[in-house]
Amino acid sequence: MRVYHGSYTEIDKIDLSKCQANKDFGRGFYVTKLREQAEIWAEIIGGLHETAGVVTEFTFHERAFEDDAYKSLRFAGYSEAWVDFVILNRNRETTEQKHEYDIVEGPIADYRVSRRIDDYLDGMVSKQDFLEELKHGKDNHQICFCTLKSLQMLEKKDTKPSRLITAIAEPVIRKIMSDFSIGEEMAADVFYNSHVFFELSDKTTGLYQEPWQKIYEMFKAEKGNNGDPIP
Repeated sequence: MRVYHGSYTEIDKIDLSKCQANKDFGRGFYVTKLREQAEIWAEIIGGLHETAGVVTEFTFHERAFEDDAYKSLRFAGYSEAWVDFVILNRNRETTEQKHEYDIVEGPIADYRVSRRIDDYLDGMVSKQDFLEELKHGKDNHQICFCTLKSLQMLEKKDTKPSRLITAIAEPVIRKIMSDFSIGEEMAADVFYNSHVFFELSDKTTGLYQEPWQKIYEMFKAEKGNNGDPIP
């Protein structure tokens, strides 16, 4: 399963000691299978840190849910058990972990839900009415990795080559626009459909490690050799 973590910076190494206590499923590293949700969170956290925000992608090996070596808890949706578990973990009388699970999956207690949890604890709304309200909320999702052992089931996607490919493509396209007096859309279309870009995208060639000027010269040579004019 592809999962995402939104933050103000890219996550290279997960340090559980830096994770906040008293969250929905306790202290741990949180991800979601919903990229849009991670993007929204990255924007919010990025704004607080005056950055653009970054979404880091991981692969979660779901076999952990079937492996007896991992103690997991899964909530299919909002339920009485989910409410009780969130309340348990959000109890701020202590920052100690309130459970012994390695991995916990389920819905999120967002700001709206958190406020209603407070109303429930204050006796302003019954648990039955509260759960009925939750059914009409927007779909959301989270997985919390609570132990060092559980992090073995989370593999970061190697994004470095992809970032370098993008960093090369942008100046090449600008150079095509400048040298051949064409618009960005046409320049991008010509480059992205070239054999050179195909080779660049193949990470085994290592071309993404070359300077963009070299890639541009290769592109010009390809067009010249094929007799394939720039529009």
